[in-house]
Amino acid sequence: MNVRARSASPLPFSAASMRSTAFAAALAGALLLGLSNSAAAQSNTGYNNNADQNDSIGPVRLSAPRSQASSQPRELEAQRKTVRQAYRPGEFEIYVNKLLGWTPPPAAPESQQQPVDPQRLGAERELIVKRLGADLVLAEAGGDLAASIDTPRQVPLDYAIGFGDEIQLTIWGSVDADLRLTVDNAGRIVVPRVGPVMVAGLRYGDLNEAISRRVGQVFKNYQVSASLGRLRGIRVYVTGFAQHPGSYNISSLSTLVNALTQAGGPSAAGSFRQIELRRAGKPVVRFDLYDLLLKGNRSADLPLQAEDVVHVGPVGAQVALLGSLNKQIIAEIKPGETIDDALAMAGGFNPVADRTRVSVERLSDRNDRRVAELPLPASAGGVVQNGDIIRAFSSVVASLPQHKQYKRVRVEGEVQRPGEYVLPPNSTLNEAIQTAGGVTPLAFIFGTDFSRESVRVKQQENYDRALRDLETEFARATTTQRATNAEDSAIQQARASSTTRLIERLKAVKPTGRIVLQLNSDASALPDLTLEEGDRILIPARPTTVGVFGSVFNNGSFLWKNGSSVDDAVRLAGGPTRGADTGSTFVLRANGSVVSAQQTHGGWVSFGSALSNVAALPGDTVFVPEELNKTTFIQSAKEWTQILYQFGLGAAALQTLKNK
Repeated sequence: MNVRARSASPLPFSAASMRSTAFAAALAGALLLGLSNSAAAQSNTGYNNNADQNDSIGPVRLSAPRSQASSQPRELEAQRKTVRQAYRPGEFEIYVNKLLGWTPPPAAPESQQQPVDPQRLGAERELIVKRLGADLVLAEAGGDLAASIDTPRQVPLDYAIGFGDEIQLTIWGSVDADLRLTVDNAGRIVVPRVGPVMVAGLRYGDLNEAISRRVGQVFKNYQVSASLGRLRGIRVYVTGFAQHPGSYNISSLSTLVNALTQAGGPSAAGSFRQIELRRAGKPVVRFDLYDLLLKGNRSADLPLQAEDVVHVGPVGAQVALLGSLNKQIIAEIKPGETIDDALAMAGGFNPVADRTRVSVERLSDRNDRRVAELPLPASAGGVVQNGDIIRAFSSVVASLPQHKQYKRVRVEGEVQRPGEYVLPPNSTLNEAIQTAGGVTPLAFIFGTDFSRESVRVKQQENYDRALRDLETEFARATTTQRATNAEDSAIQQARASSTTRLIERLKAVKPTGRIVLQLNSDASALPDLTLEEGDRILIPARPTTVGVFGSVFNNGSFLWKNGSSVDDAVRLAGGPTRGADTGSTFVLRANGSVVSAQQTHGGWVSFGSALSNVAALPGDTVFVPEELNKTTFIQSAKEWTQILYQFGLGAAALQTLKNK
C-alpha cells in the first residue's frame, strides 16, 4: 500500500526498510490507524488535512480554524448606530436668513419635558442660506456616522497590511483552499499545513507573491490568489471646533475628510478652511475644505494612521452672498480675498443677473443701514471684510421702458400671414398689420378685437373691487331690512338667494383686456396706437347678420340690411314681449362699444322707441332685458290706497286743528 501526500517533503519512513511482508502489513495497519486518529484530532482543532490521501481522491483541502474568523470591532458597530443631531446655525447665519424673511423655530417652554423635534422644525423652518459646505459635511438629523466610511472601495496597491486586516486566500490545483484569515498581533496569518506567514508591513501589491512563495515551500502545482476582505479599524481623534469632537474607530482606508465627516464636520464656531492633521504631535498637513468643494483638489486629503489627530480651528471671517447668483451662500474668507473671489465661491452670476454692479452692506456701517453700490468690474478687486453682505441685482425684475422694448405681438384673423411677430420699439397697429402682409378683402376693420395684457390686469383689479363693493352693499341692505310678516320674510329670503347667485355668476366673468377702438363703420385702417409686449390683434371677417336676444318673441340672428335701424331688427325678432323693459334695450357693436336706449331717450315722455333712429350695423347684438321691478295692478292699487289713506288722515288732522 503506497500512501503519499502531494507535498515536497517525504514521509519519515520508506518502503526499502520493509524487510518482510508481515512487517509491511503491520506497519501499514498502524499507519492507517494513526492517520485516522490524526485526522480526527485535526478535525477537532479546525484542520482538515487530506494531504495523505490516495491520488484518486483529489487535491488537498485546507480549512482555517474558527479562531481565524474575523469580526467587526464592537466600537465601530456601536458607533454606526449613533444618531447625529440637527444642524445648528451660527448667529451670523441666523441674521442673514432673517434678512431674507426666514422665521426661526419657536423655543420650547422650560416646563416641557420632551424637546421639540428638530427634524420636524427643520422641515418647517428650513434655512434659506447655509454655510458653504454644510450640505456636504455637516451632520443632519437621523444620519449614519459610519455610512460614509464603511462602504466598499478600491484598496490601493501601496496599502500597508497590519494587525486586524482580513485576508481572503484562495488556492487551487494540487491544493484546494478558500480561507478567510485575520492578521494576528504578531503580524502573521496562519495557513493550514503551511504554517505562519509574516504579512504585517507588506504592500497590498506584494501580498500575493509573499504568500505564494511561502506555500511553495510545502506544495507544488498550485495557484494562489490573495485579496483583502474586511479591513482593520484604527482609532483617530477629532478635536477643536467640530460638531462632535472625540475619538473614533474608522476604517484603515479612511482619509482626513472621512474622519471629519464622521465627527459631523465643523460646528457653527468651527472653520472649513483651517483644518490640521497632526501625527505624533507634529502637524502633517493643513487642509482647506474649500479646495475640495470648489476646485475638486484632494491633494491634502491624506490617509489616516492610528492615533492621528484631526484638529478643527475656529471659524474665520464670514461674508454672505445673496441675490442673482448661482447659489446663495455664507462663505468663510481668508485675509486678502476680494469681491471677485467671494463671487466665485457662489458660482458667479446667474443668467439674469446685472453684472455691472453689486451692493455691499458692511458690519461697521450696519447701525446706520448704509449700503454702498460698487460698480463692476472696477471694484471686483476690493477686499471683503468680516460680516459683509454682498447682493447681486437682477436685470429682469424692473422691465425696460416701452420705447426700448422689442414687442412680441400676435396678429390673427383676416390677414395674409397670421402669426406671432417681434416688432421694433414704437411700432404701431398698422405696422403690425403690414408685417403680417396686410388685410384680406374680407377684413372687417371696424370689428377689430385689440387686446392688451396690461389692460386686462387693470380691468381685473377694478372688476374685483367693484364686485367686493357690490357684495358689501347687498349684505348691508339684507341686514337692515326688517320683515313685518311671513310674506315679507319669504320675499327677503328669495331676494337674498337671487343676489348670491348673481354675485357667483359675476365672479365667473373674466375681463379680456379688450380696448375699444373708436372707428367709423366704414374704416379702412386702424389708429396709430403704439404696441406693447403681448398685444393681440384679431381682425374678423365682415359679418352679414344682426343678433337679437332677450325678452323678444324669437331670439336669433337675422340678415343685416343696409339702412335698417335697431328697431327694424327687433321687429324681425317679433318685437318685445309684454314683460320686456324696452327702456333698457342696448346694442353691443362689433367694435366693442355699447349704445343703449337710455342714451338716446328724449326725457320723461317720449313717443316711439328710443332706438328707432339708431342704424343697425353688421355684427350688432341687440339685447332687450326683462323688467325686474314690475308689480301687478292689485299690488300697485294697494300701495296707492295706503298712500291716499295716509294722505287723508293727514288732511283730516290738519282740518281739525284749523277748526279749533
